[in-house]
Amino acid sequence: MFNPEYIRGDFPILSRKVYDRPLVYLDNAATAQKPVQVIQAMDEMMLESNGNVHRGIHRLSIESTEKYEAAREVVRDFIGARETAEVVFTSGATAAINTVAYSFAERFIGQGDNVVISAVEHHSNIVPWQIVCRMKGAEVRVIPCDENGVLKLDMLGDIIDRRTRIVAVTAASNVLGVRTDLRLIIDHAHAGEIPVLVDGCQSIVHGGVDVSALGCDFFAFSGHKLYGPTGTGVLYGKREWLERMPPFMGGGDMVARVGFDNTTYAELPLKFEAGTANYIGAAGLAEAIRYVRRQDSADVERHTAALLETATAGLAAIPGVRIYGVCAHKCPIVSFSVEGIHPSDIGLILDKMGIAIRTGTHCAEPLMTRFGLTGMCRASFAMYNTAQEAEALVEGVAKAVGMLR
Repeated sequence: MFNPEYIRGDFPILSRKVYDRPLVYLDNAATAQKPVQVIQAMDEMMLESNGNVHRGIHRLSIESTEKYEAAREVVRDFIGARETAEVVFTSGATAAINTVAYSFAERFIGQGDNVVISAVEHHSNIVPWQIVCRMKGAEVRVIPCDENGVLKLDMLGDIIDRRTRIVAVTAASNVLGVRTDLRLIIDHAHAGEIPVLVDGCQSIVHGGVDVSALGCDFFAFSGHKLYGPTGTGVLYGKREWLERMPPFMGGGDMVARVGFDNTTYAELPLKFEAGTANYIGAAGLAEAIRYVRRQDSADVERHTAALLETATAGLAAIPGVRIYGVCAHKCPIVSFSVEGIHPSDIGLILDKMGIAIRTGTHCAEPLMTRFGLTGMCRASFAMYNTAQEAEALVEGVAKAVGMLR
């Protein structure tokens, strides 16, 4: 059985205190903490091999380039892509989705077309599509969800039609943890030769992905939720789509030849990596992936599922607490509200107890509106969290509710 105590020593921040209390960090869906191995990999590169990639013939540049491209291969293998040309480094999932939105829209979306998203999306997979559809005279359509946050996929036939140009959905809600039936969506879209983009920010941490087996056309995730550094992310795209899409940004490293009369673009994936790459961050992301792969994924999933069960059952027993997104096989995220109490008040009291949770809209305001709320409390678990921390959450919320009432 997986024991988080064995790995907690790898995460220096977990040993600190907040207000003279041991830190209980339960905001992992927002960002995960970093193991010392990731920190050391980045430090080593800055101290020994800091040279701009792809452009220099000196030793430091060569070493940086080698590590940067080695990181790309680590990502390719981790997500099951066919080739490294299909792995584009970005500053995060937001940048990855925006890259697809603007690039894809430029070539493939026109007046009267539509883009399909879902009711449980993060703002990063809503706003870019609204912007490009407004620019192109197209429409954003939404797959609704039920009272548990499960998408109503029986309505796909009514929502997706011959003018649908792309479907963009999350693999798992960052608010509710509810997983999406991606296979059903992808099969339905592909029957009409419609590509599918998947926001994998939560699912990549909890279960991973094989993009080739899944069959999605695009897949985006952020490094900082996967125990890696901030400012890192990945856009996977099938070669046949990436080759047909124009670059999103222009600048250095994404060109083959530049003249005042014409510019030709670099081969994939550099075509979508304008400017100085975050090569140090990429090295950190690669180390984070190596760290994750050293753990037994099945044991980790059972461990975090047990934490979720403990927290959900305990919170549900507190008078006035309502749990959202109750369903099987979800990511280890529990979101809740307390009747008559503002989420921020709960969060502030828990913070004084050393317990870090998230409160607010969680960058999913339309989903909050669906439930008639202005915000929720959210606790999210990672592999280094313990049963004692799940119990501390329940005890803390019970105490906060008692104080506020």
